Amino acid sequence: MNLILLGPPGAGKGTQAKMIVEKYGIPQIATGDILREAVAKGTELGRKAKEYMDRGELVPDEVVIGIVKERLSQPDCEKGFILDGFPRTVRQAEALDEMLDEMGRKLDAVISIEVPEEEIVKRIVYRRICKQCGAVYNLIYNPPKVNGKCDKCGGELYQRDDDKEDVVRERYRVYKEQTEPLKEYYKKTGILYEVDGTKSIEEVFNEIDSILQKISKG
Repeated sequence: MNLILLGPPGAGKGTQAKMIVEKYGIPQIATGDILREAVAKGTELGRKAKEYMDRGELVPDEVVIGIVKERLSQPDCEKGFILDGFPRTVRQAEALDEMLDEMGRKLDAVISIEVPEEEIVKRIVYRRICKQCGAVYNLIYNPPKVNGKCDKCGGELYQRDDDKEDVVRERYRVYKEQTEPLKEYYKKTGILYEVDGTKSIEEVFNEIDSILQKISKG
């Protein structure tokens, strides 16, 4: 089962990916992680990626594609994979299709977790984290008993810089700008499935699971 997970920051992609990994035994491949891993290992492509990262530039598509190909060639991907954070553009999607074709593989589904902007803002902007133990709260959905203090250890709660409203709205705007054409691309191939990400974690997973069950039965 070869999957792509799409969704804006705060849509719950990471949580859903973990649940798919547990049930289906296929690895989640987050492009940020494999880029860092390639850089840390000092592979040829990792060294190339590091040159761009050190200059604060985006790593070119061909380097990212090469690193993704290396990762998908590993034995744990034989039964399938979940790509998270890649592709981000139609050009990358086309390159991914070519690469999978060379490998004799194809995508089974692209699952887009749909969450409107205002809900994303509530989830991220109202998030607070304990400085001491790392516990996470949300001032709307899961507030601490005492304002500004962690229920578990009494530590001080803080807001991350990238959780500020203007940053969150900009990240959402960029995501929509990049991803709408990508969704159109996969819609044409008939493998795009949209899931309502405003439901509970379990309901979202059940929806994804029923899509995967249908696909696996062919």
